Amino acid sequence: MGRACLVVLLAATSVIAQTDSNTIVRRLKLRLNFVNGTCDLAARVELMGSRGPVADRKPDDQCEVDFSDVPSGNYRVEVSGLNYSETENITTSEGLADFEVQVKSQNRGIGGGGALVSARALSIPSKAVKEFDRSNELMNHQEYQKAIQSLSRAIAIYPSYAAAYNNLGAVYQHLGDRAKEREALQKAVSLDDHLAAAYLNLGRMDIADKDFPDGEDMLRKAVSDNPSDPMALVLLSYCQFQNRRFDEAIGTSHAAHPLKGEHSSVHLIAAKAFEQKRDAPGAIAELELFLKEMPTGERADQARKDLQVLRAIHQ
Repeated sequence: MGRACLVVLLAATSVIAQTDSNTIVRRLKLRLNFVNGTCDLAARVELMGSRGPVADRKPDDQCEVDFSDVPSGNYRVEVSGLNYSETENITTSEGLADFEVQVKSQNRGIGGGGALVSARALSIPSKAVKEFDRSNELMNHQEYQKAIQSLSRAIAIYPSYAAAYNNLGAVYQHLGDRAKEREALQKAVSLDDHLAAAYLNLGRMDIADKDFPDGEDMLRKAVSDNPSDPMALVLLSYCQFQNRRFDEAIGTSHAAHPLKGEHSSVHLIAAKAFEQKRDAPGAIAELELFLKEMPTGERADQARKDLQVLRAIHQ
């Protein structure tokens, strides 16, 4: 069973445009499409030119990254985060350019973030594990219908295969079938109520549906089962803020920040929570920390504007 894992990856097709060194791309958009449905808001996306870094960004709430006024030409896009680091080459031309970047995670632990394999998983028949592993390879090659077939065979061999149901939900998420995605994830947690990855995926779905109370509940369970998963903490903090639990949002943001990886976005959540509490010094401190860790980019520009306003008010 040692090789079984949950897949967390980005999948896309790259789109190549014609070059023209004398033109400017008014807006370059990169769309990050996580197959498991959970956008890593802490991912670092760097645009690299022939002379080195051009800019770096974090994904927004739509899992998109925008660059403006980029000279046309050849670039390397580097996307990195907890347990993954991938590179894609793109070519830009005049006007507006949209790209999707393929990134395959190196995460190999059930539940994500290096979580331990549950004792229940140790009894899974080897034939079911073989089909599960095959489905991972098929997902890596974007053969999603075949991945569904492999996962279905794994479940037929071992009907209590919670991890297989979680990954089945991930495939349906990529295919845009939200009903089947939720059905598979709910089946996963009914079979294993300590499967953090499935709770994380359900919480992500709730956020997309703006059901923040249920999202908070799902993400609390994810954090309870895997307290070292920074993405679960970041998303939980966001739900807590939306549910007006400002003190809890601040506490969760602070819990996420020291974990492995870059989680600068939690400072923005905490800053907004401090603002709602009419605590300008707290908000200022969070924005200053954010800018120290993420000094460039559109969100950094907005943070500076917010910081200027807060300092003016607090004087």
